[in-house]
Amino acid sequence: MQDILDLDRFPLHRPHSPQWQALVDRCRADLAAQGMFNLEGLMHPHVAAAEVSRMAPRFASDAFLHERMHNIYFKTLDDLPPDHPALTRFHTSNRTLCADQIAGSALLRLYEWPEFATFLAATMGKPQLHVMDDPLARVNVMSYGPGQALNWHFDRSEFTTTLLLQAPDAGGEFEYRTDLRSEDNPNHDGVARLLRGEDPESRTIRLTPGTLNVFKGKNTAHRVTPVRGDKERVIAVFSYYEHPGVRFSESERLGFYGRAS
Repeated sequence: MQDILDLDRFPLHRPHSPQWQALVDRCRADLAAQGMFNLEGLMHPHVAAAEVSRMAPRFASDAFLHERMHNIYFKTLDDLPPDHPALTRFHTSNRTLCADQIAGSALLRLYEWPEFATFLAATMGKPQLHVMDDPLARVNVMSYGPGQALNWHFDRSEFTTTLLLQAPDAGGEFEYRTDLRSEDNPNHDGVARLLRGEDPESRTIRLTPGTLNVFKGKNTAHRVTPVRGDKERVIAVFSYYEHPGVRFSESERLGFYGRAS
């Protein structure tokens, strides 16, 4: 993996060594304090750029255009009136390539490398993480062109793992509000304040190509701001689960990718 990852700075290939443990401890501290950690330059930038170039023809011809209007929850809430500001609707748009469309890529090599899952599990405090059996969902690559954005939402999973491959000329920033809600408190009024742009604890970061980003997305509201300029934002999403054999349902695949297989 040395050809695609900077293993000198990030020794993922030496699990449980002192250097590996120090990196895990740092990531866990960042997760606790900020709700995320970043490994800037984990993937060599030239490898990330080569992946973008290799996928460009598939994005042009085969990618699924995913567009929808939604609220931050991606669903209606029976305990809120329809006009509650926490249910403000937004537009999300991007193009998606699935795992079966990026065969032979460095991204799949990384995803299927056991030491990567071992490292992620340690940072998240999980005993083990498993790759998905789903041939479409295991790794997705999203492209955001001019005017496209991933708007405000909460994730279904506790943690989200992404790797930025290409940053746009402008826009495409990651805006988030850590621990906006909890299992015991939906904090609908706080959600409304965030959506009005009135939350002083909202933060914005701009990632660089090759950066691994892991964040607690289930209770952290987040979005990617609209891309500006001709250069697209391209990012990979890796999906792991605590138990083996996970596959999306046919309806989930149709909703996310426009096809069942």
